[in-house]
Parts: sequence; structure tokens; C-alpha cells
Amino acid sequence: MSLKHAVLAALLEGEASGYDLAKIFDVSVANFWAATPQQLYRELDRLAEAGLIAARVVEQERRPNKRMFSLTESGRRDLAAYTSTSPRPSAVRDELLVQVQACDEGDTAAVRAFVARRMETARAKLARYDRLRERMLAGRDEETYLDEAERVGPYLTLMRGRFFEEENLRWGARALAVLDRRTAAARAPERETGRTTAEAARGA
Repeated sequence: MSLKHAVLAALLEGEASGYDLAKIFDVSVANFWAATPQQLYRELDRLAEAGLIAARVVEQERRPNKRMFSLTESGRRDLAAYTSTSPRPSAVRDELLVQVQACDEGDTAAVRAFVARRMETARAKLARYDRLRERMLAGRDEETYLDEAERVGPYLTLMRGRFFEEENLRWGARALAVLDRRTAAARAPERETGRTTAEAARGA
């Protein structure tokens, strides 16, 4: 998948500026596709040149003029065709998991701290996703929203992001428990040796 279709899908929400899209990607798209503002602006230029989106300039008195982008019919057709294309299998490339894989030969304490930090990040993301969920539901229960909403795609992707971070927390808690237990077991002989040495010294 390219950034192209992630941008086109984001514009289904309606006309948006580059700044608006950066916020959308940061809040509601980041759980399945990451992009920097610079990458977004470059992609918007390419899509406009290809006729998949339309750009118009909005003049502002006290601020620089801004460009607003919207889907064209060509862009909608392209996005519709894309939804019928079989996606490539997802692949996980997670640096933390490489460190966990090697933790028995490395700095276990540092790896433990990295796992704990990942859990903090997961909690922060879940809080953001929950705030977005509350705004989307607007007081409705989930089933009512899914029956009444004009579009359910954004909610389904939000659910996937929430499940992913919840799994990060479950895995992190298990990983910390295992690492802590093994660390305690490794220190037990050291403590026993220390006691034996102290007892021998007292006996002497």
C-alpha cells in the first residue's frame, strides 16, 4: 500500500488542508498508517497533479493563504478500485522485539525498561483512541452508531487500533512478569552466597 490511498481515504471525511490532514493522520490514521507532514504535503502535490484530488486556495487576511484539498471523481474511482485489490500480507518489523529476542545475552534491565516504556505509549494511545471514540459515538451506544452512521470504516479502523494497543499491554505485562521472575531467580544464589560468606566470617 502506498501513502496515496491512505490520503485519498482520509479525504473521504471531506475537504481538508494539509494541516488538517496531518492532524487526521496523527489522531485517527496513525494506528494503521504513519506519515510525516512533509510526506503528506509531497503526496498531496502528486495527487493534485494526477487529477485525483482538487486544490483550491483560501485567502486569509492575517495568516498565510492555505490550500484546501478534496477528492475528485477520478480520485473516488481510483479509491473504489483499490478496495477490490487484494492487500499484501502485513509484516511486523519491531526493533523492540529484536531486543527482547536477544535479552538473555544482553542488558535485561534495559530491555525491561523498553518494554515498560512501550506499555506507557500503548496507554497513551488508548486514551487518545477512547477520546476519539467518544466523539464519534456522541452519546450513542456502539451498535446504534454502527446502524446509523453514514460511514463505519473509520470506526472499524479505530477498533483495530484499540485492540492492537490492548494486546501490547497484555503482552508487556506478561513479558515484565517473566523477566522479573528470571531476574529474581538469578539473584537468589548470589544472596545465598553472600549469607554463607557472612556466616563463615562470624564463625571465624
